[in-house]
Amino acid sequence: MDLSDLHIFTAVVREGSVTGAARPLNRVQSNVTTRIRQLEADLGVALFIREGKRLHLAPAGQVLLDYADRLLTLSDEAREAVHSPEPRGAFRLGAMESTAAVRLPEVLSQYHRRYPEVAIELRTGNPQTLAGAILAGELDAAFVTEPVPGELFDKTPAFDEELVIVASADHPPIGRRTGLPRSMIAFEPGCPHRKRLEDWYARRGAMPERTIELASYHALLGCAVAGMGAALLPMSVLTTFPERKRLSIHRLPRGENRLMTVLIWRKRADSPKIQALNQMLLASHAG
Repeated sequence: MDLSDLHIFTAVVREGSVTGAARPLNRVQSNVTTRIRQLEADLGVALFIREGKRLHLAPAGQVLLDYADRLLTLSDEAREAVHSPEPRGAFRLGAMESTAAVRLPEVLSQYHRRYPEVAIELRTGNPQTLAGAILAGELDAAFVTEPVPGELFDKTPAFDEELVIVASADHPPIGRRTGLPRSMIAFEPGCPHRKRLEDWYARRGAMPERTIELASYHALLGCAVAGMGAALLPMSVLTTFPERKRLSIHRLPRGENRLMTVLIWRKRADSPKIQALNQMLLASHAG
């Protein structure tokens, strides 16, 4: 088994068939088929379940795919490190929805001006999903909230966010035991802001009667304006919302109102692209 075998294997997985993989690989179909069968013979397992011309990953193939992605990523990093100390190539970056919407436009614009040979590919998700994608070799780095397991990731501080609760403009004051919103508006489980709001309720001996799950901050804020419930989010997100005046903002007590966003990457797997972004973030904090 060599890297070319793994490259062919991942191409077949990605395209779903030998025919589909042969074109981007610039190989004839018979060669791709032979290489896949040789790889299966070498490993002593079936990597695909064959249904006509379509191929579906077998359980052993799924296991190999995880290792193949990591090995090919490490191979690319090794080639990049040997041939060029300058950032170049695809930079697979992850971020939470709020960070991508508010904090990253200026950062990525500055990064692109400095390093035009880097092509940034951005994916959004919650911290657990993004961290898992880094460990699976699908992302190079990601912006997530603390806490971060130090044994798995290196990190650098990025953005210190103030968290607030927002509701409709006519919502009564939200206090320790009074004015608790009956409905909570939040992202799916795994969102750190949802977790903070659930903890906020729990510390006050209550839980919302209903949770409305949405997929974007503007939809979330629109529902808050309409009086459908309250949401917790970074204060910075409100700068992008044109109907901000139709919201009431309820500040949290000290100790509950801050959340640090950090840039993380797999431990001992940094690259010139990550180092360049890391230096930009450190310089912004120093300034």
